[in-house]
Amino acid sequence: MKVILKQDVKGLGRKGDLVTVAEGYGRNYLLPRGLAVEASEGAMRSLEVERSAERARQERMAREARALRDRLHGQTVRVPARVGEGGRLFGSVTARDVAEAIGRLTGSEFDRRKVELKEPIRSLGVFPVQVRLAPDVVAEVKVHVVEA
Repeated sequence: MKVILKQDVKGLGRKGDLVTVAEGYGRNYLLPRGLAVEASEGAMRSLEVERSAERARQERMAREARALRDRLHGQTVRVPARVGEGGRLFGSVTARDVAEAIGRLTGSEFDRRKVELKEPIRSLGVFPVQVRLAPDVVAEVKVHVVEA
């Protein structure tokens, strides 16, 4: 029996895969649980439409990430921080602080998980920080930590 997986099934395949399974496994397990649909002509056409829509969405997101990379690359963002004696910060500058500064620069919210900060910044100065906008798109931003 040929089925199209609607979800990832461990040991069988990923969502959207066309797989051949035993009749009983398909009818008694996969189909009733909504993990798969029988591979008919209509289901195959629907699968192709979904795949092309997913490809278009991925391409659009990659284009947007490259445009944002070009806009951010080499930019300097200022992050004000409270400073004690000797130029040491009270606390530290974290990925969240950097993401907020990038958000102010771009005019939209920016996800802190995209900021690749190995360890928090604990002193004044300019620090290079990498920002991963997509799996294959990385921008480098300079973070200028200044006294608040």
